[in-house]
Amino acid sequence: MLLYFFCLFIFLILGMAKKIYNIALMAHADAGKTTITENFLFKGGLSKKLGSVDEGTTHSDFLQVERDRGISVRASFNSFDWKGACINLIDTPGHIDFTSELERILPVIDAAILVVSAVEGVQAQTEAIWAALK
Repeated sequence: MLLYFFCLFIFLILGMAKKIYNIALMAHADAGKTTITENFLFKGGLSKKLGSVDEGTTHSDFLQVERDRGISVRASFNSFDWKGACINLIDTPGHIDFTSELERILPVIDAAILVVSAVEGVQAQTEAIWAALK
């Protein structure tokens, strides 16, 4: 047992521990956060098939109301390994009614991906998220 702790200590001291990154996808409603999340999970090997918001088959929208309405209500957390690092991907809701979910994860993220819809452009909620990220 002592040898185990010694090896763990050396492993951590030498900086060989697996790096963990907490990354959040943020945007206004219907900008495509969940679709991007599904692509990350597919490319990261967590899922064998791409989930679809329209079909209600996404990994990140797990509540029935999310699947029925096609929107995210709660922040969802998914982890996968990528090139020796653990990526904790957080898909956040975009509707202003669920802003508290977004604010709740701000202190724990290492990076944020702010998604802007190419069709709708910058929306009021996009500016509010940008201000929160500053």
